[in-house]
Amino acid sequence: HVQLVESGGGSVQAGGSLNLSCAASGYPYNCFCMGWFRQSPGKEREGVANVLTCGSTPYLADSVKGRFTVSFDNAKNTIYLQMKSLKVEDTATYYCAAADECYGLGKVGDFWGQGTQVTVS
Repeated sequence: HVQLVESGGGSVQAGGSLNLSCAASGYPYNCFCMGWFRQSPGKEREGVANVLTCGSTPYLADSVKGRFTVSFDNAKNTIYLQMKSLKVEDTATYYCAAADECYGLGKVGDFWGQGTQVTVS
């Protein structure tokens, strides 16, 4: 079965950097979409970034463009989110997700990681 295991996150001061990673296992296809979402209390879930594991132009939300970078390592089957110039408003629980395609990523039936907290103060 599909498993997504996240690591990284933590607490950092505004302007700092953090890196998140999410290792996928058991996905039935070699080419699939992985991405990152975030949610903070009282706010809607926001799609932050996604990329096809077989290669594509990564998607980055306007709110993080220029500050976050998303990448995928085929050898490790792991997606990374490098976060720089962090802002207080980036504080949220970050979740990785996987699906057959990036269109509509995050829908019911897609696969999710357990979530990791990012706190910027």
